[in-house]
Amino acid sequence: MTNEEYIKAIEARRSRRTYRPRPLDKETLSVIRELTDAVNKKAGLSFRLVEDGTKPFTIFTGKFSYIAVCGEDTEKARILAGYYGEMIVLQCVYHGLGTCWVSGTYDENKVYADIDFPQKLRLWGVIVIGYTKDKFSSKEKIMYNATHKHNKPYQKMFDVCDEKLPVYYKYAMELVEKAPSATNRRPVHFRYENGVISAKVDEPYSDKSIDFGIAQLHFQLGAAAKGLKGEWDFNGRFLTKDNKVIKFPEQKAEENENE
Repeated sequence: MTNEEYIKAIEARRSRRTYRPRPLDKETLSVIRELTDAVNKKAGLSFRLVEDGTKPFTIFTGKFSYIAVCGEDTEKARILAGYYGEMIVLQCVYHGLGTCWVSGTYDENKVYADIDFPQKLRLWGVIVIGYTKDKFSSKEKIMYNATHKHNKPYQKMFDVCDEKLPVYYKYAMELVEKAPSATNRRPVHFRYENGVISAKVDEPYSDKSIDFGIAQLHFQLGAAAKGLKGEWDFNGRFLTKDNKVIKFPEQKAEENENE
């Protein structure tokens, strides 16, 4: 997908909880499986696709599948899970599917029963995917209004902002406003100092780092749409060609090296 297509998906995305009574077709499931396999290979994660995703849920209706968002028990893995999980979400939305990030409101034991789950991995949540109607159900409207009653504008996400944001960062933050997060809490704290954007969450070893990864993707897509390409490092800085840190790679010790 192009950057423009991802942004169209951001504008269209809404959490969906009411699905049609027919499951995803085999061709669509095959594409989603390819996406999860590609993410696992690129980011070192362990996402698992479950075709019949209805067993762990009581608040969702209809037929749907889900991706179990899994990885090693590290802060880095959590951030990558949010970043690449949201990438899958946006691709599904762009191609007409309904999605929902879910954390906690499902029977975790039934998820474990659905997947082969090694003890070294952590399950942080699931991404529900299915066919939906164009119009939102009454339940969806009620839940949306309840969770979006006090939306936090991007200006309140900054702990420090020492000058007016340039247009590319302003637009990037407007897309961060549209990023999903657990209970719509938007837990990421941003700083803008000396022309550099950085960010963090208060509890990095929690699902807040999932939210951080999602926000990072939205920010990166927004900046690129305005002509500024960059990437996040794992110190929470958004680096561009103008401020990217240049350093030599770590030297590996030579075996049987002569002193």
